[in-house]
Amino acid sequence: MFKQLILLCALSMPLVSCAATGPFSGAITTDVLLSDYDKFNEQYKAFTPTAQDIALMQKLEGKELIVLFGTWCHDSEREVPRLIKLLDESKVKLASIDYVAVGYDKRDDGGIAQANDLQYTPTFIVKQNGKELVRVIEKPTGTLAQDLTKGL
Repeated sequence: MFKQLILLCALSMPLVSCAATGPFSGAITTDVLLSDYDKFNEQYKAFTPTAQDIALMQKLEGKELIVLFGTWCHDSEREVPRLIKLLDESKVKLASIDYVAVGYDKRDDGGIAQANDLQYTPTFIVKQNGKELVRVIEKPTGTLAQDLTKGL
């Protein structure tokens, strides 16, 4: 009986260590995101923005952008690479851009998700001088470029 208990404990140790680790959370660069997460890279390569959407992205000139997403989230796997491609193609000059990955609990160690009241992933927040202007949650109602620039 004692040997079986020891064996059971030994066999369950890898499960405990896997359960303790969740998905990556924290600030991340687009280079790391596209190189380390295949689904994000595949979506980036597959997406071709329209000329109209590329032009719309110029409305973000000088704005701040916060991108809150999960590396585990199917909506994030679709929308975040589209944003990256739109930014790459439009060459718009933002004041700042922060990509913040969150865990399953939609939190990050830096508290950025909590400070921005993250409810669903992905969430794209456009700000100017710290004031929120636009928020796109999960998936856009039109194109991502249209929704990000609505009212700007």
